[in-house]
Amino acid sequence: MFTSESLSGPKPEQYAQLLAQARALLHGERDRIANAANLSALVYHSLPALNWVGFYFFDGRELVVGPFQGLPACVRIPLDKGVCGAAASTRQTQRIEDVHAFPGHIACDSASNSELVVPLVAADGSLIGVFDLDSPEHARFDVEDQHGLESIAQAFVESLE
Repeated sequence: MFTSESLSGPKPEQYAQLLAQARALLHGERDRIANAANLSALVYHSLPALNWVGFYFFDGRELVVGPFQGLPACVRIPLDKGVCGAAASTRQTQRIEDVHAFPGHIACDSASNSELVVPLVAADGSLIGVFDLDSPEHARFDVEDQHGLESIAQAFVESLE
C-alpha cells in the first residue's frame, strides 16, 4: 500500500518529490474519480496549513464538487462566481492572498482565508474542472506553491488521456 513520505529540502524540491508521489499514484489509472480522490488525499496530508483540497468538475454548465479532503463543500459553483469560477472561466490559475477581498467570493468554509485554484484543461482545450486548495492562513500560497501545484494538476490531466 502507498504511504506518503516526508517532504524535505527547499520548497521546489519538496514539490518535485510530491509530483513523483503523485505520478506513482496516477500510474496506469485513467479513472478521474479514483485519481482525484488519491491526489486530494496525497496533497492534503503532505502540505502544511491546508483546510481543504479537492476537485470540482465541469458538467457543461457549472462546476460540481468531486473528491476532496476537508469539511463539506459547496456542491455547485457557477462559472461567474468565486475563485473557482474565475479559474474555470479564465482558464488561469487564481492565487488569492485574502479570499474575503475577492469580488464574488463564495464562503463554503468561513475558516478559509487564502486560496489557490488551478484550472484543469484537456489537450483539446476543453474544460475538465478545477483543482482547489484552501488555507486558514492569509497569503498561504506563493509562486513556488503555484508552480508545484500546477505541475500536479497537469499530471492529473495527463492521467486522463
